[in-house]
Amino acid sequence: MQTNVTDNNTYKSGFISIIGRPNVGKSTFLNQVIGQKIAIMSDKPQTTRNKVQGVLTLEDSQMIFIDTPGIHKPKHKLGDFMMKVAQNTLKEVDLVLFMVNAEEGFGRGEEFIIEKFQTVKTPIFLVINKIDKIHPDELLSIIESYKEKYSFKEIVPISALEGNNVERLLSQIKLYLPEGPQYYPADQVTDHPERFIIAELIREKALHLTREEIPHSLAVMIDKIERQEGKDLIHVMATVIVERDSQKGIIIGKKGGMLKEIGKRARVDIENLLGTKVFLELWVKVQKDWRNKMSQLREYGFNEDEY
Repeated sequence: MQTNVTDNNTYKSGFISIIGRPNVGKSTFLNQVIGQKIAIMSDKPQTTRNKVQGVLTLEDSQMIFIDTPGIHKPKHKLGDFMMKVAQNTLKEVDLVLFMVNAEEGFGRGEEFIIEKFQTVKTPIFLVINKIDKIHPDELLSIIESYKEKYSFKEIVPISALEGNNVERLLSQIKLYLPEGPQYYPADQVTDHPERFIIAELIREKALHLTREEIPHSLAVMIDKIERQEGKDLIHVMATVIVERDSQKGIIIGKKGGMLKEIGKRARVDIENLLGTKVFLELWVKVQKDWRNKMSQLREYGFNEDEY
């Protein structure tokens, strides 16, 4: 594959895993870096379920980011799956970014993750996110508390939401990457198929609009993506999966109002993704206890063999 190697620099490339507790801003960081929405964002924990690869191609390097599920003690088979995904990436990548929330102190969750680092030989950065939410004087004590726990290769404070210090972090990442090829074309920002991203965009809107009413017992299956002949229009049919009849009622809403709003908001993002008009048709289906059934986990895209 052709690479954009300059005369003075060797081309560098590598895989970078973003690890951290749920809701520290991993997906926000990934979307900030790539400049396009490819990872689902929510203020609820455990939102990201599959490894999402974001690709940043620069003139002298290519960084392939893997956004993992937030590391937490699993409570069901889906939780087991998410933990395996997160832990497996630690040994498969060239660099690990351990992201923490500046607003939250060092706790048992962080200790649980640092324990996992003891057997890892991969270089690990500490990325302190959400520095825009704290007073600058607080930062030094946060850095010191983490330095006592683990010998990080670099410690970089950032605000993923506002983009503060993100360029500096990217420069530091580049220093640690090995010489390598350009794995993906320069205009490719993710290795996930459009079908996966469309499902994630719908799921994001459903989670956001239902807030605390719907826990993470929600999945989305894309039933059909079809371009309408002779029209600049794509027809998308999708099913929202929940675990209980009461959750189905919440997703549909009074006179179908909630489902319409989910569809309306998701359609805007899908049209931006596909660059064309979209007719989005949503259905809701109850599959009791699907998070504990391996056959249904596979059906909804959580395939252990691929991770």
